[in-house]
Amino acid sequence: MTNPSQATASVESDGALHNPALWRLSVASLVALIVLCIAWEWFLVPLRPGGSWLILKFVLLLPVLRGVWQRNRYTMQWSSMLILLYFTEGIVRATSDRAPSSWLAWGEVALTVLFFVATVCYLRPYKRRARATAKASAQSSS
Repeated sequence: MTNPSQATASVESDGALHNPALWRLSVASLVALIVLCIAWEWFLVPLRPGGSWLILKFVLLLPVLRGVWQRNRYTMQWSSMLILLYFTEGIVRATSDRAPSSWLAWGEVALTVLFFVATVCYLRPYKRRARATAKASAQSSS
């Protein structure tokens, strides 16, 4: 169990671990992906003329956007797995759709890879600290 001074030190050191450039890259790629999903299925190249229900796929990204915006590490962890669904859709549509739609699909792939890499790299220092803290705690209790 951590005492209040350790908890305060942990919160203060969060500022030292925060990488603004990677966080901004995560947020920007996520916002761009949401905009791409809406534009693609609404008016750029929808599956059916006039739009399709696939436009609703952006709704799953809204809780992710809120959590990433607030720098919630737990949300960033699970969102790095959720984003792989969009990566998969992008690969499938990039290799099976025709020209304008396949270009958008490659854009979706690029944005998902950018989000994934930026988020994992952003979280890496926090994970290292958590492992070191757990290891120190296990050694002190033995």
